[in-house]
Amino acid sequence: MMLDNPAAKYRPFVAVDLPDRQWPNRRIEQPPIWTSVDLRDGNQSLIDPMDQERKQRLFDLLVKVGFKEIEVGFPSASQTDYDFVRSLIENDRIPEDVTIQVLTQARDHLIDRTFEALEGAKSAIVHVYNATDPMFRRVVFGVDKPECIQIAVDATARIRQRMEEAPQTNWTFQYSPELFTTTEMEFAREIVEAVMDTFGASAEKKMIVNLPATVEVATPNNYADQIEWFCRNIKDREALIVSVHPHNDRGTGVAAAEMTLMAGADRVEGTLFGNGERTGNVDIVDPGDEHVHPGRAPGARLLEYHSDHARGGVLQPAAGTSAPPLCGGPGVHCLLRLAPGCHQEGHGRAPRPPGGRLGRALPAHRPAGRRAAATRR
Repeated sequence: MMLDNPAAKYRPFVAVDLPDRQWPNRRIEQPPIWTSVDLRDGNQSLIDPMDQERKQRLFDLLVKVGFKEIEVGFPSASQTDYDFVRSLIENDRIPEDVTIQVLTQARDHLIDRTFEALEGAKSAIVHVYNATDPMFRRVVFGVDKPECIQIAVDATARIRQRMEEAPQTNWTFQYSPELFTTTEMEFAREIVEAVMDTFGASAEKKMIVNLPATVEVATPNNYADQIEWFCRNIKDREALIVSVHPHNDRGTGVAAAEMTLMAGADRVEGTLFGNGERTGNVDIVDPGDEHVHPGRAPGARLLEYHSDHARGGVLQPAAGTSAPPLCGGPGVHCLLRLAPGCHQEGHGRAPRPPGGRLGRALPAHRPAGRRAAATRR
């Protein structure tokens, strides 16, 4: 039965109390660490997930673009991912200046399987997570706050032990309080500080704390407030590389990425053109492009991948998907941008208008919007 007032069944988002917020007055003066998650989040968006050959083509593309951190999969959860990680290492396909990243759940046997996949790697980021928001604690896992913290601490201790057993690899540890944006901020700080203590994070031994907008439940300024609050209130801020992982449920992933950088984030995880799980990830090309226009180096060769060649001809052979030819500028070049909030699977299944394009295509020689202005200048 349809409710007279459907909004009544939802609780309003609780904003951070930050009346003296500083981020709106800041400018982004240097590029963050750009981290590609195309091979994981991006792979989840595909009707036909990538096999090892396609993963290799996409990995080579991401290296060519200039990414120095590339999440290559979830080896403990997928034999395809495990075999791909082993192939990268055994066939020496990882450049010296590139670090691969893998994801694992906070379970001992999965952590052990992850380290088996990484054996012999020169440099690697091990990324562990557990859900921290109250709904997941109560309904999904049936744990209270101390039990939730213990899950994260136990996993961290196991990872630290496995890292110490393989000193030949240059290890970096990454922890995510999953569903950060719907977690109580004080509890997010508490669990991250417990993880920091267990790992032994310091200014000389930094760890990455990734603070994801797992579901984009509020406007991007709220995400920025949360990141600024966290950076101001976490102990030993200099021991952390603060990472953000914006999604695109509201169609504002790019704004969320840029605002959280202004709020103090050091690193952004995203995908080329926003092809990612559910409603898509932040389109990492767009904020990279915007670093060029004010005269800043983007930190990767992202701008050229706005071309028709890249949209139609690069992702298609690699990942089996593509961004359509230039439409009316950033924010409308994928279904996930035209209809934020829909499931990402619609990207591949939605009926195409005549010509097979999403949105109003412009001639290849006629850039749209801000790019047209930049070209005229």
